[in-house]
Amino acid sequence: MNKQQLANMIWESANKMRSKIDANEYKDYILGFIFYKYLSSKEHKWLLERDYREEDIRNYVNEDDSETVNEAQQSLGYFIAYKDLFSTWIQMGTDFSVDNVRTALSAFNRLISPSHERVFKGIFTTLDTGLSKLGDTDKAQSKAVRDLIHLIDQIPMDGRQDYDVLGFIYENLIEKFASSAGKKAGEFYTPHEVSRLMSEIVAWHLRGNREIKIYDPTSGSGSLLINIGKAVTRYMDDANRVRYYAQEINQGTYNLTRMNLVMRGILPDNIVTRRGDTLEEDWPYFDDSDPAGTYDPLYVDAVVSNPPYSQKWNSEGKENDPRYSRYGLAPESKADYAFLLHDLYHLKPQGIMNIVLPHGVLFRGGEEGEIRKNLVENNNIDAIIGLPANIFYGTGIPTIIMILRQKRENKDILIIDASKGFMKDGKKNKLRACDIRKIVDTVISRKNVSKYARKVSLEEVRNNDYNLNIPRYVDSSEEAEHWDVYASMFGGIPEYELSGLNDFWKEFPSLKDDLFDSDGHFASLKTKDIKETILKNKDVVHFLQKYNNSFSTLYSVLYEALVADAEHVSIIKMEEQIADALFRKFEEVPLIDSYEAYELFHNAYNQIEGDLEVIQDEGIETITHVDPNMVMKKKNNREQEVQEGWKGHIIPFAIVQEACLKEEMNHLAQKEERLNEIPSEAEQLLEDMTEDEKDFAGDAVDQDKNSWGSAKEIKAVLKELKAADDEAYASVIAKLEVVEALKKEESKLKKEVKKEKADFEILTKNMLEQMSLENAKKLLGEKWITPISRGIEKLPENLIQYLINKVETLSKKYETTFMDLEKEIHETEGTLSSMLSDLTGSDYDMKGISELQKLLKGDF
Repeated sequence: MNKQQLANMIWESANKMRSKIDANEYKDYILGFIFYKYLSSKEHKWLLERDYREEDIRNYVNEDDSETVNEAQQSLGYFIAYKDLFSTWIQMGTDFSVDNVRTALSAFNRLISPSHERVFKGIFTTLDTGLSKLGDTDKAQSKAVRDLIHLIDQIPMDGRQDYDVLGFIYENLIEKFASSAGKKAGEFYTPHEVSRLMSEIVAWHLRGNREIKIYDPTSGSGSLLINIGKAVTRYMDDANRVRYYAQEINQGTYNLTRMNLVMRGILPDNIVTRRGDTLEEDWPYFDDSDPAGTYDPLYVDAVVSNPPYSQKWNSEGKENDPRYSRYGLAPESKADYAFLLHDLYHLKPQGIMNIVLPHGVLFRGGEEGEIRKNLVENNNIDAIIGLPANIFYGTGIPTIIMILRQKRENKDILIIDASKGFMKDGKKNKLRACDIRKIVDTVISRKNVSKYARKVSLEEVRNNDYNLNIPRYVDSSEEAEHWDVYASMFGGIPEYELSGLNDFWKEFPSLKDDLFDSDGHFASLKTKDIKETILKNKDVVHFLQKYNNSFSTLYSVLYEALVADAEHVSIIKMEEQIADALFRKFEEVPLIDSYEAYELFHNAYNQIEGDLEVIQDEGIETITHVDPNMVMKKKNNREQEVQEGWKGHIIPFAIVQEACLKEEMNHLAQKEERLNEIPSEAEQLLEDMTEDEKDFAGDAVDQDKNSWGSAKEIKAVLKELKAADDEAYASVIAKLEVVEALKKEESKLKKEVKKEKADFEILTKNMLEQMSLENAKKLLGEKWITPISRGIEKLPENLIQYLINKVETLSKKYETTFMDLEKEIHETEGTLSSMLSDLTGSDYDMKGISELQKLLKGDF
């Protein structure tokens, strides 16, 4: 399975294991054990590289071997004895107990190299102290830990991409736990999409830098730093030239930061972390043992942060703090600007910072208004990005990302309202890949986009009294529908409403005349079939032909780039190359949204990426491999994993069957279709029976459930009715005979379908396993490339359908005028009055009718 499937499996299992333990606490246990497995595996690999054999590791890797201990400390920064390795715990089986963990963690902390203490010291404190919560007794704790480490042992650590898989699963679990942890989640996790957005902006700004320092003063799990590190290294030859600085106040969360950074293969020397209150304990960093030699005032190329929103802080005595002295002190009730100014202070002149903040920082007055004014006048604010509401864990409020710099060439502020671009993901909102790309492109190009983004001069901000509230500058609201008075009375479509489709009239010059007659003010539809008129318009036909010609080679180009070179393609770089090529291609295509095409490609590439990782780790021949299809089923009152048939390791059976076994597939489908028809035919016969016939049928019909009885019951009733030899039963017997035949057919078909499905699965399995690589690659193209090419082919169809819907809506809007309605009302009133005249009754009835007729005529 690929890393996403593995991560999902581990999450599901871990979530069941945690039982009643709070998700926010349980994450510390599973993530701590994953990190311990990582350290154990790293040491084991290091020992093998030093020509240790497995028996040498068993016999000599212990605290008594001072040479091995010292060498490990110098190379790795820590030492773990053989008896304490994660793999040793697994081998111990039922002899393993929770005491093995406590002993190992104590030894680990004792044997950290002094030079690496800031990276490893106390990193397992949260795990160690939390072990007692895994059960009421040592036996219960031992079982809980044993189950957990066996689950984690399924994470592979012996492939070419082992640490990437481990890091991915670690990050995936953090996100899943954040989703389950409610308000507590805001303490430790920034959603991956927001991290990616911020990292892309920072990476583009720092492209070309040979060495980079990045800093997160409220680091949480460290995901922001890691994503930015990955993004900036795309523009660098050596990933080891990135240095990571992190500060976090919460002990457990601080440990997450360090674990996450270490597991990404970042050199310990490039990890500088501190536990402390950022606003109270600012850098410069120094070790107490050597203040002069370790002094570092810390100025970095990029600062990124997602601090706690509007929390209280102590501003007393901070007036002369260099972080705040130039701009002012944030109010004690809201530390938002305190965090912002802290970040800005640590930024190099050419650096960049991104900070997530609540909307209130844009318009609140008082001390915050004064700080905002100073930031504007010092030209520090580069851009403001309004994000959708409900995208962060722990809060549903809408937030912003503010981008700031110490020195800027631009004398304006780019304001982006990206609040409308998201997808629903359960109870949360989520930025899509196209939303992220559009924001980043807009920040890079600094372009004005209608209802989305605008460059605002500092003078305009001054005129607005330094209020930066986004709606003041960017109106992204939807236009309310309005009705034209004249058209509502007399009909026709106002030309100014048709002008909303001007982009289409410009691209299809003859289409408007094909659809409408117009006097310049109001237009009338002159075709009965809008859809046919649009689809047959010469300009529309030409547009579709030109589009299809432009993308006619898309499949072959993507096939060569991805499938033909699947073993060697750079997964990350290839995604960027294809995406950039698509954007360039769509620059030549009017009307169609290039970001829609990008979203389509990106979603498909997620699947491709997982498959490519497996192929590059296991070899191209793996595309013909087949795996047991394992499912969870209840057996002996407990969930067990059992095999249910087979599945392709990479290529789904459905693709093999569609391409190579079409005839057999259709034959089986026909039988399944017939099997599905039988119950409805039998049900129809039951509905057609009279109540007397149902009474005659007796046990053959379940009167309460209004359904047929069993085949045995139907047979018995038939025998009894035939024996009675009564003409009254003839119709019932005929119907029961049909139902009996249907039941027999159904029973026979079920057996045939079950056997044929099993045979068909084996046939598919054998065909895939025996298939040549060349043919298997073609099927891989069907899985990877076809969804992209078909999706892009459909984009103009979707566009034209949108146009058809808009024209139909406009034509119906004024189709029935007020004059028509008034005429219809008068006619109805006249008809009703005439009908009333024909009525007879008592004097009182007739007086009432006369009064009603007056009302209908308006005589009141």
